[in-house]
Amino acid sequence: MSYLQAIILGIVQGVAEFLPISSSGHLVLFQTFFQMENYEETQMLFSVLLHFGTLVAVCVYYWRDVWEMIREFFLGIRDLARPDRRGKTPPPLARRMVMLIIVATLPLFLVLPIKNWMETVFYNNMAVSIALLVTGFLLFFSDRLARGHKGAKNATVVDALVVGVAQAIGTIPGISRSGITISAGMMRGLDRKFAVRFSFLMSLPAVLGANILELADAVQQGVPEGMAPKYIVGVLVAGVVGYFAIRLVNLLSDKGKFGMFAYYCWVVGLGSLIAGIVVPLFS
Repeated sequence: MSYLQAIILGIVQGVAEFLPISSSGHLVLFQTFFQMENYEETQMLFSVLLHFGTLVAVCVYYWRDVWEMIREFFLGIRDLARPDRRGKTPPPLARRMVMLIIVATLPLFLVLPIKNWMETVFYNNMAVSIALLVTGFLLFFSDRLARGHKGAKNATVVDALVVGVAQAIGTIPGISRSGITISAGMMRGLDRKFAVRFSFLMSLPAVLGANILELADAVQQGVPEGMAPKYIVGVLVAGVVGYFAIRLVNLLSDKGKFGMFAYYCWVVGLGSLIAGIVVPLFS
């Protein structure tokens, strides 16, 4: 992998992580059709590190929310240890957000036993192409069903759990994590803006956990020689591009244009599916 490829992959990750078009799916297709060197050795680790870059972008964009949730998390623990403070007043919205995100994160633990199988999907561009087509249908219908007005104050535990299950399904390459979680949120009656905000904030513990698991494996296997500087460049690019992608998603969601990405997913999914069948015939 060259520096140019690392930069391009960083751009792809930054754009596709937040636009509902599947960052992991695009990374798979790009690395497959461009026949990158050390494909199987670098793909999973570099993909997780790129997700770390976009995690930083979320923290920067929503820094006030992140700070308030961290603060309320520890204040909540303090109040649990003090029975006299329980139930005296309704919990602050930031503390309620922490609770909803914890609930939404729980379904991800169901993915851990099939982690190795998920890695094999990473190398299958045909499966990714089909998943992109599925993502397109999710986006197409969700944008037309979005009529809710729920926010942090009245979103329920069931709402958070449904969005969490959607996030677990979104670990499949080609299924957009942001697309399926925002779609699930809107279908559960969440306000468009809150559905986007909740989707991005709930990604923080998921992406951080994935980074910890993958880096733990990397410590044992070691980073491929000469790849560390290229990884760093890709991560920085992903973070900067991701920040502006978040702004774009919020803008388009407010205007009810979220479903427009369905057509893109259909074109890319169908195109890569055809290419995956035709290209080997002439190679």
